[in-house]
Amino acid sequence: MIITADVEELKQRINQLHIEHRDLDDVISQLSQRNAQDQLQLQRLKKRRLYLKDQIAMLERQLTPDIRA
Repeated sequence: MIITADVEELKQRINQLHIEHRDLDDVISQLSQRNAQDQLQLQRLKKRRLYLKDQIAMLERQLTPDIRA
């Protein structure tokens, strides 16, 4: 069982991760449009973005109560 304060903390953390994920999307998009692309940097940013997406999904699952069969 998750306490209300914990739920608010989780929601706040999820919101922070969404913001960081969106910012990374913007940076990746800008770097991809440049002619002199740094592929290694793009790969690292994309891996970070994927990690954030996974973290968001994990935290959101903690907010969703288990459905009992």
